[in-house]
Amino acid sequence: MNQVTKMARELLDQRLPFVIAKVVDTHGSTPRSTGATLLATERGEFVGTVGGGSLEAAVEKICMETFQTKENQIFHFHLNAADQMGLDMRCGGDANVSIEYYPADAKEYRDDLSSIPTAYIFGGGHVGKAIEPLLRYVDFATVVLDDRKEFANKERFPEAKEIIVLQSYENNLSSMDIDQNSYIIIVTRGHQGDYAVLRDAVERDVAYLGMIGSKKKVGEMLDKLRAEGISEERIQKIYSPIGLPIHAETPEEIAVSVVAEIIMVKSGHGK
Repeated sequence: MNQVTKMARELLDQRLPFVIAKVVDTHGSTPRSTGATLLATERGEFVGTVGGGSLEAAVEKICMETFQTKENQIFHFHLNAADQMGLDMRCGGDANVSIEYYPADAKEYRDDLSSIPTAYIFGGGHVGKAIEPLLRYVDFATVVLDDRKEFANKERFPEAKEIIVLQSYENNLSSMDIDQNSYIIIVTRGHQGDYAVLRDAVERDVAYLGMIGSKKKVGEMLDKLRAEGISEERIQKIYSPIGLPIHAETPEEIAVSVVAEIIMVKSGHGK
């Protein structure tokens, strides 16, 4: 659950009003893409972001005014300093931002769950445990999967969207809601589990497929995929060794490199 959704639900439970600002359309260069969301409380607290700078300041001001007007509207912003009607920003694009008021007696917060990417973390060991909270922090729903219940449980991953104890790592994806908004991270405890998930995932259309491992191990597994007839086009889409090359060593450092790589892919700068 991302921080905006979490705060919205807490405010609903407390029967307190709030305002949601969301980027609903963009043209040209903008600081955040469609779906970026900010929540404002009546006390002047803000969670989330629609892009920072002058755009964010303007949106925050409108949010606070909306507690008085209680009107739902869409505002158009020119992110161009040369335009007298624009904001003092250098992006050069345009952004449409919806402003929606939720009264104290609102029944629910209508979050666009379809836009929230899901990260499937195969392996609940040290690296998986370090990766999961970082992904939640950057607004991913997380699903942790392991074939050991002592590594896949609520005590170890209290805020994960879902935890699944597998019978084995073989042939699991067909029963899951895997799509082009899915990110698959393979960090099981051994080569056999890693390859089982990789073989199951490589021919599926997902946003990201990454596997941990040394260059030697990765080379052997990719050659094995080739021997099984997997196309080079599919193989080249695999991110492995997983993570950006920042010389990471500890599980926490590896987690930073992996999540940074996933952010890069999500922003459209991957393979």
